Amino acid sequence: MNDVLLGIIEGITEFLPISSTGHLLLAEQWLGARSDAYNIVIQAGAILAVTLIYWRRLVGLVTGWRDPANRDYLLKLLTAFGITAVLGLVVKKLGFELPETVTPIAWALVIGGIWMIWAESVADKQPDRVAITWRVAIAVGFAQIIAGMFPGTSRSGATIFAALLLGTSNRAAATEFAFLVGIPTMYAASGYALLKEFKDGAGTEDWTGMGIAFVVSMVTAFVAVKWLLGYIRTHRFTAFAIYRIVFGALLLGLAWAGVVQ
Repeated sequence: MNDVLLGIIEGITEFLPISSTGHLLLAEQWLGARSDAYNIVIQAGAILAVTLIYWRRLVGLVTGWRDPANRDYLLKLLTAFGITAVLGLVVKKLGFELPETVTPIAWALVIGGIWMIWAESVADKQPDRVAITWRVAIAVGFAQIIAGMFPGTSRSGATIFAALLLGTSNRAAATEFAFLVGIPTMYAASGYALLKEFKDGAGTEDWTGMGIAFVVSMVTAFVAVKWLLGYIRTHRFTAFAIYRIVFGALLLGLAWAGVVQ
């Protein structure tokens, strides 16, 4: 049952702009901590779901690379991914890593929620633009690094709003680019972390439980992302921002009371 719950939490929160880290950390306070390998595997389930949703788009970009528009879009995706990959390795080498404890994640949730409300109000004043500029591609690459450095920021939230603020004011277009960049980024990060786990000698795992959580995460993420893509066509991100602020404040209260650490 715990594996099902963790899979649901990961699937829902990984691509919604509400931070999967904060939700999983809180869940593990009561359900018990899981190994890094476990968390990597269930995250892979969510990534696979998004890959399945966008597989036609991805295949079209690759097979149609001779088309100037496809080639331009593909190059921008690769640039954003390249920036994240290179800077991610630099950050790892420098050993920069914030502790994944409740208080800093809670503050990231609250601050991120306030920032989202402000950013969307600014984006709404711009003309509707669907084009992905080079400035947007570069900013999305940097946004992924910032989200990785500060747990609770939300990778999807950081990248979507970087795109919205810097030129792609259309929510659907900004979200699609952010999610497409996230596919290779998260596969690479998960693969790197998993290899490191096995190299360092991963402990005995409950492969059955892990498999259940993987499947649940994949199915849940598929439904969540499908829903989100329809929702943002007619709605703002305000509800997610308010949720972040309320959830972050709740975590701060729980940490202050000593209920969570």
